[in-house]
Amino acid sequence: MTHSTLSTPVAGRTGTARRPPAGLLLGIILTGQFMALLDVFIVNVAAPTIGGDLHASGAGLQLVIAGYTIAYAVLLITGARIGDLWGHRRVLLTGIALFTAASLACGLAQSTGELIGFRFAQGAGSALMVPQVLSLIQRNFTGEGRVRALSVYSAVLASGAAVGQSLGGVLVSADLFGTGWRPVFLVNVPIGLALLVLAPRVVPRDVAGAPERRRGLDLPGLVVLGAAVSLLTVPLVLGQEEGWPLWGWLCLALSAVLFVVFVALEARLARRGGAPLVSVRVLRAPGMGRAVTVIGLTMAVNAGFLFSFALHLQRGLGESALHTGLTFAAAAVTFGLAGLYWRRLPQRSYGALASGGLLLAALSLAGLGLLLRDGGRHEAGLLVALAGLGAGLGLAFSPTLTLALGKVVPEDAADASGLLATVTQLGMLLGVATLGTLFLNRLAASGPHPSAHAMAVTSAALAATALAGALAGLRRSGGRPVPDPQG
Repeated sequence: MTHSTLSTPVAGRTGTARRPPAGLLLGIILTGQFMALLDVFIVNVAAPTIGGDLHASGAGLQLVIAGYTIAYAVLLITGARIGDLWGHRRVLLTGIALFTAASLACGLAQSTGELIGFRFAQGAGSALMVPQVLSLIQRNFTGEGRVRALSVYSAVLASGAAVGQSLGGVLVSADLFGTGWRPVFLVNVPIGLALLVLAPRVVPRDVAGAPERRRGLDLPGLVVLGAAVSLLTVPLVLGQEEGWPLWGWLCLALSAVLFVVFVALEARLARRGGAPLVSVRVLRAPGMGRAVTVIGLTMAVNAGFLFSFALHLQRGLGESALHTGLTFAAAAVTFGLAGLYWRRLPQRSYGALASGGLLLAALSLAGLGLLLRDGGRHEAGLLVALAGLGAGLGLAFSPTLTLALGKVVPEDAADASGLLATVTQLGMLLGVATLGTLFLNRLAASGPHPSAHAMAVTSAALAATALAGALAGLRRSGGRPVPDPQG
């Protein structure tokens, strides 16, 4: 195989004679990816301001925050398959347009109900846009060029949450022209418009009649999977606020049943020669099962920490939105650096990076819990713990993603994109719903420093989750060596 660089997209997979510079292509599609990721978390630090301005109830504010994630998680695999059918370039542009319009509508919303509805529309736009990014990387890069592109992709994916917290704090505190929380949404509009101008000139068209484009939509699978994910996410999002009512537990039980039904439907479709939503080749690709477990647990730790620590800083320590956002900068920087530069380590160490990274994250979280339990700020120690946490999670996430995707053939790129993007989102959602809920429950405990106590307990649970991920990262398929991502 001829190894390309980031300046050389793959020839012969596009419908255009002139190939765009690969760096520009990667920059365009990853900017869309980054916008989508920012909006998962950028609203967190703006939530108190939004609630006060729109007089939102607790449940309403929860839906403002989580409505985006619900729509995003439910529709991701659907977006991947639609990209196969209609063309990744066309669906990418459609997703950017919908996301940009919904961002403008969110920024201009005058009521909680309007904002909730527009947040769902934002999530739908992201679900169309995000799966196309990985598919375009898989189809337009090969060899070393693909490895580098995937490293940048995973660094963007990994750092988006922390940067979202930081940027949200800066924008809310700036109160630009007296607009308060609205810039956290309006900031997407000029970026989205620029992408809509540039992307048609840079992103190559799909090959007409490509085999993967002839696959059906698998409507029964889409309906069952969408219902299963919806029944899982809605009670997890609203359960804490509503006091975990009976309907929530019934939804969770029914979700488990529907996931079993979905697996049975997809297996039967594959036996009949059809095209299930997730190709069997993807599930059997080297390292994919391990990647699903490690990525899910890594994102659960990441999201659970960001959610609970932001609440501790603002409610427990009385910090401003700006200070809260900037506090996450150390984790964001080390997360991104680990995602970009892990390939400079000896190749024989690649198989141990996931476990080693999650072990570092667990130690950092344990130290952070001990540091904060007395209710103090401890700025220097906090900086070290956050840097270690970001580096550890970055070392777990980026190599795992890249090593797994390095063996996925181009025609399965959409399936792999939808699968891992969905695992990423569900991991974050489960992290907030479980570990974030633990923090909120312990926050109600009595004592001189309830928030510090809640953060210490939550940090211990986060550390235990990271350790579980480290153990999962030790597994290897059949004892074979970890695959070379440069394939």
